[in-house]
Amino acid sequence: MVPRVAGFLLTNDITALTLSVNIGRGCPQRKTLQQVRGRSAVSHRTQDEKEGAMTVPDTGQERPDQIGARLQRLRTERGLTQRALAGPGYTAAYVSTVESGKARPSDAALRYFAERLDVSYEELAAGVPAGLRTEIRDGLAEANQLTDAGRGAEAEALLHDLIGRAAEHDLPDLVAELRATLGSFLLRRGALVDGREQFEQAEALLVDRPLPARVRAIRGRATAHYLAGDVRYSCYLLETTISELNGGGLPDPASLMLLYAAVIGPYLELGALERATKAATLALDLASSVTDPLAIAALHRSVARTLAAGGRFAEAEASLIKAQEVYQQWEIRAELAQCHWMRGYLHAQHDRLADAETELRTAAEMLRAAGSTFFAVQVEVELADVRWRLGHVAEAAELLMPLLAGLGPGHGAVHAAAAHRLLGLIREHSENLDAAEGHYRTAIELQQEADVTGDLADTSRLLGDLLDRQGRTREAIAAYRNGLTQLTRPGTTTLGPTPLPPPIIPATAATDRDRRPQTSSTR
Repeated sequence: MVPRVAGFLLTNDITALTLSVNIGRGCPQRKTLQQVRGRSAVSHRTQDEKEGAMTVPDTGQERPDQIGARLQRLRTERGLTQRALAGPGYTAAYVSTVESGKARPSDAALRYFAERLDVSYEELAAGVPAGLRTEIRDGLAEANQLTDAGRGAEAEALLHDLIGRAAEHDLPDLVAELRATLGSFLLRRGALVDGREQFEQAEALLVDRPLPARVRAIRGRATAHYLAGDVRYSCYLLETTISELNGGGLPDPASLMLLYAAVIGPYLELGALERATKAATLALDLASSVTDPLAIAALHRSVARTLAAGGRFAEAEASLIKAQEVYQQWEIRAELAQCHWMRGYLHAQHDRLADAETELRTAAEMLRAAGSTFFAVQVEVELADVRWRLGHVAEAAELLMPLLAGLGPGHGAVHAAAAHRLLGLIREHSENLDAAEGHYRTAIELQQEADVTGDLADTSRLLGDLLDRQGRTREAIAAYRNGLTQLTRPGTTTLGPTPLPPPIIPATAATDRDRRPQTSSTR
């Protein structure tokens, strides 16, 4: 049987990757020098005028001449003189100084002029048209709806248009958010390299922002590597980011929860159940500080997989129900399909094969309808395993063969290996030993590439048994040795140092937390 749901855990993150995550809005306020000229009474507006009239060093925002030109354009479009714009708070001379680009106006001055011009502060200060951010976010929501309805091409075209608009007005935070969403869409249909490039571009746009602003892009890169079969590097990216966040002293709970939920999948693929359980525990501890229901739902799906790996199937089912309730409420079909996928896996582990088949067929149909063909193929590999276990040997083989065209090295290597392993069993069952050997060897190559040592050892055992049946004792011993060597080589029994834990919680906060009911699934 297929040893584990290889693609399930980080496909959870495709959901979270399309969420609206706080990516570091705002910027530090600039301090300005107040000048006192010895006059007994100076108004607040006059102080702002004198602050703004100073030559203020550029802080990476728009240049004074850009702001001045925009102020002049908006003023003349409204038929206002400099004196009329200055009003009671400023002087015409000050307006002239700003418009000529000789000084950067203070925030207070910009807000004053924006109000008199009847435009937003952002439009005046940065040239962002009124309502543009709202329009782009509405477009982002529409793209999510389109892709969930299976209209992926339209969704991607819309995102490209939105990216162009946001880039035109120099809104790197929105461009990054849009590129991360586009990356998640590309992963769903199996364009792993293109998807990873989108996440890399999103991260590059936010390179000067605090780490929490880059978490979504980093996690997206990790997801792409995981789905391609580079499980260990995916784990490295996530662990490194977790350690950096925790080592900073002021970790962001939402970012940490998303990262801990994301790293569960690679841990389980690498056989690190203890670390996966610890990550699930830490993520659940952080959940009370996170308000996003979809992120919480994705967490429960990851926790369900961890519980199932530990044989705690009833608790896994309970966690899965929590996630499903949220997706039903929000009517997100692609994520409901993921719940059916996971439930099919749970049924298969309990040998409830008829129920498993029903759930997996439902998941595959829903995923294909939503345009998530890459994940649908992975589900169908597991469906073939269930059909094989039910005794439908020929049907299982017929189901698997066309799926291999969509899987392979760097493109779903773990599930490709599972497909070849199962085909090896089917060919061996029909006494086609040469074909069986070929499939086992292909599976081993893919498992070595993905570094999933537990699966590799199991397939090496199957190959060794097959060779031994044919009297090829030396080759059989070499196959057994290869599996054992992979299990015991440096770097497979340990992943190196664990990520830094969260900073110590103050005593009062720890006391409050200890009063909360403990979650049995994470202790």
